[in-house]
Amino acid sequence: MRVCRVRPDVPAVTREFDYLVPESLTDPIGVGTVVRVPLHGRRVRGWVVADGVTPATPVARLVAVHRVVSAGPPAPVVDLARWAARRWAGPDTAFLRAASPPNVVTPTDPVEPAAALHPVVAPPTDLGGPWPQAPVRVVTWPPALDRRELVLSACAPEGTTLVLVPEPAGAAPLVRAVARTGRTVLHHHSALTDRARTQVWAAARRGAQVVVGGRAAVWLPIPDLAAVVVLDERDEAYQEERAPTWHARDVALERARRAGAVVTLVSPVPGPEAAALPGAVRVTPPVRTLRRGWPVLDVVDLRDEPPRAGVAGEGLGAAVRRAVDADGRALVVVNRRGRARLLVCRACATLARCEVCGAALAQPDVQLECGRCGTTRPPVCAACGATSIRAVRPGVHAVRDEVAALVPRTVVTDVDAETEDLGAAPVLVGTEAVLHRVARGSAPPVRLVAFPTFDEELCALRYRAHEQALWLLVRAARLLGDRSRGGRLVVQTRMPDHPVLAVAATGDPEGFLAAETEIRRTLAYPPFGAVAEVSGVAAAVTVAADALRAAGLTVVGGDTGPALVRAATPDALADGIAAADLGPARARGRLRVAVDPARV
Repeated sequence: MRVCRVRPDVPAVTREFDYLVPESLTDPIGVGTVVRVPLHGRRVRGWVVADGVTPATPVARLVAVHRVVSAGPPAPVVDLARWAARRWAGPDTAFLRAASPPNVVTPTDPVEPAAALHPVVAPPTDLGGPWPQAPVRVVTWPPALDRRELVLSACAPEGTTLVLVPEPAGAAPLVRAVARTGRTVLHHHSALTDRARTQVWAAARRGAQVVVGGRAAVWLPIPDLAAVVVLDERDEAYQEERAPTWHARDVALERARRAGAVVTLVSPVPGPEAAALPGAVRVTPPVRTLRRGWPVLDVVDLRDEPPRAGVAGEGLGAAVRRAVDADGRALVVVNRRGRARLLVCRACATLARCEVCGAALAQPDVQLECGRCGTTRPPVCAACGATSIRAVRPGVHAVRDEVAALVPRTVVTDVDAETEDLGAAPVLVGTEAVLHRVARGSAPPVRLVAFPTFDEELCALRYRAHEQALWLLVRAARLLGDRSRGGRLVVQTRMPDHPVLAVAATGDPEGFLAAETEIRRTLAYPPFGAVAEVSGVAAAVTVAADALRAAGLTVVGGDTGPALVRAATPDALADGIAAADLGPARARGRLRVAVDPARV
């Protein structure tokens, strides 16, 4: 009698069970098939994870599969889900759900992949030559330049190409460009109905096409993956916010490695993780192309402002007026949540920063202390030796009032994530949500994006703070367009020579990448180490921290708040978390394990 192994889709169950496959079933069963099986007196959904197994239990004691529900992920994707479950310390059911169709797909015999051969498209002339022969290509591409020709040239002539985009619902221009080449294109995104996403899932099994989508598209049942293109590989939209906190770029890299597909990672500034990938080859356009793809940058050195001046100085007011007078729109971005509370020298207006990692220093008692790496020093200004410091941290409403005073008779509106209607106000002041809410090419056109308190981003305690600050400038650059359009990017700072600002000024990411890599290496953060954050009910976190320490991992904190778990490599971190017995901790209450958290 044939026996299959099933993983039930039940949160409280972490085991797999063996079931008989009755000959009466007319629908085929294979690895990945979604079935309904009896379990503890009820019938539950599950996935076949192995077929034709030798059961450990006598066959006479096994019960049979009740029925087949739907087609499910193919065997290679089931194996990929198991790998991801270990990599991000989560249940494999979370990944099997992501890899399954939202609605029922009638099980059939394996779909025969289609075959097609398309002409090879040459890379853009700005790249200066053909693509290098490498398994991974890391491409620097300025934010305001069109990427459609670049994507077309990275598509494989045979097989299926998977193109991941951080905002898939807005990828229609890219989809149309691919379709014009004669290729079959599937567009997968969360704005589709369950029925439409199910149709895309079923169509992906045919192969010989181009699939464009967001992070969930990496789990589609593609039978002939030949190439993967990841646009804006550092965008946080690729990471799942809920645990398990998997990252689509890393899943795509692993899937491509298993399939022998070529990966092209595209970003205005490659992240240290991408640059450190084994076998990766960097592809960078000439400096003139890099510079052309960014708008004009104006840096205002706040150290030159009067001591009692507000955040919005006369220079910012003049820039806003010029943008409005040109029938354009001005965006003023001020983040107020989760950012650094800055300490500034009263004598020379220099920020109190850590000499090791560059984060903002705090003063919990007498000493100045870095919340990121723990470095301490006396409360003395490193620039002039003065001992008097002050705190600065303005919010959205205060900045809005200052900007409104500088541009009388002009409508100034504040915007946050809850704002429903932006209206036609020529000046918008808000959190970074305004960069997402205003569409590129909208009317009136964006002529100015200003960051009056950018040091809060540069000095935030998160280890990815510099990368995240740079990504704000990338989003602003896309709204403004390239240098020829005349838009202005205004940044007020007390660190005008910071490597992040050098990227926006020149387009060249090498200085930033070198500086960021050195900080990561010094602090043993990814890609030179692996981290996870354990949070939840205090009692549960404390017990979990003890269990993780017993498993050989380094754990910081966990007594009165979240615990930071560290290891030398992702594999070592995964092994340690898997070896730790977290059952007693979960019995104490809610427990969340976030591997590679974006904002820690």
